[in-house]
Amino acid sequence: MNRAIAPDFRAIDNINLIRPEHLKLDNGCNVFCFNSGDQELVRIEWIFGNLRFNPAKPLLNMAVNTMLNDGTNSLSGSEIADKIDFYGAFLSVEYGVDHSSVTLYSLNKHLHHTLPVIRDILTDSIFPEKELETFIRNQQQKLQVNLQKNDMVARRTFNKAMFGNTLYGLTPVADDYQAIQRDDMLAHFKEMYQPSNCTLIIAGKIEKETLDLLTGTFSDWLNSANPADSTQPAIEQAAEHFYFVEKTEALQSAIRMGLPFINRNHPDFPAVQVLNTVLGGYFGSRLMNNIREDKGYTYGIGSGIAAYKQAAALFIATEVGTDVCKAATIEIEKEINLLKTDMVPAEELSLVRNYMLGSLLGSLENVFSHADKFKNLYFSGLDYEYYDRYTEVVKSITAAELLKLANEYLDFEQFYKVIVGKY
Repeated sequence: MNRAIAPDFRAIDNINLIRPEHLKLDNGCNVFCFNSGDQELVRIEWIFGNLRFNPAKPLLNMAVNTMLNDGTNSLSGSEIADKIDFYGAFLSVEYGVDHSSVTLYSLNKHLHHTLPVIRDILTDSIFPEKELETFIRNQQQKLQVNLQKNDMVARRTFNKAMFGNTLYGLTPVADDYQAIQRDDMLAHFKEMYQPSNCTLIIAGKIEKETLDLLTGTFSDWLNSANPADSTQPAIEQAAEHFYFVEKTEALQSAIRMGLPFINRNHPDFPAVQVLNTVLGGYFGSRLMNNIREDKGYTYGIGSGIAAYKQAAALFIATEVGTDVCKAATIEIEKEINLLKTDMVPAEELSLVRNYMLGSLLGSLENVFSHADKFKNLYFSGLDYEYYDRYTEVVKSITAAELLKLANEYLDFEQFYKVIVGKY
């Protein structure tokens, strides 16, 4: 190999994704298996739909999921951790606005020790009072720290304006944590963590013995009398579109702006992802080149599309010096308007295409990554044709089509704009 000669450039024609096997247990739990790899390792995810948002008890979904591994009737939180660690496994719980999950990484040979621990957590968590008090105290302290950060205040204000009194717009205060009651958590746990509300995704080296052990361990996991209500209230956006939170001692101002947007179910979604990448979706984007590289107003700025189950938002976020805050917002508006009046040059569009396809291909480094891509599809009600269409759109979209999309979707007058600091 002559390292003085660059390798040949090859365009990405298509991307092959591993597709899962599907089975449904008698208790209603859907199971998807991604069998690949030689390593004796599996990742098992139990994913649950969050229950309907209750404004009177806004933190139940988050609190219950976060404290799942803090103790059961037979195991304390420390005993759960010790059992998992002893067998070289890893256990995590993760709360998201649409779903909450429990994830186990384990060697196959130790599953007969680690799976019973997960079963105990999912069927018999008790949320001990002492641990609940610690959780409340820690969360209140974390909130107090976050409220001193301009970017966090901007994010909270933006989400509240965009998504209103829903899980997506949740902006808890200290009293919300203090109002969490153990009895409410137990009732919430019983309704939410049942097999009919669970999707099980297994990735790794999956043998018949693995599935037999899994189904056997959870064979008596039964549904409760009350089915899980995972519907969510309608979203009501705020009438006000501009919010300024003054911080007189601030050295930097946080800027966050955006508008309600389409999600993955919309046929234009792959195309607007290309448009977003041009605007602020990678390091060579318009916003970075202008506001960081040319003007020097910030260390970093970017745009993104937050796509949820029942809503979505296009957003732009940055922190700039307080003396250039107004100038930065003017430049952001300028870059948006340029996308609506001038066609993206062919060289820039080619760079964006290669970046997006390369990023997708690079993100598929192992079977776990393929399972993650499937989750995006499954919980959005899509199939694998989405990624075929995505790659085709990225490869074929024209500058004229991007110009049309910019005029259809990027109305700066409709943006929600949040400034925290000085303006």
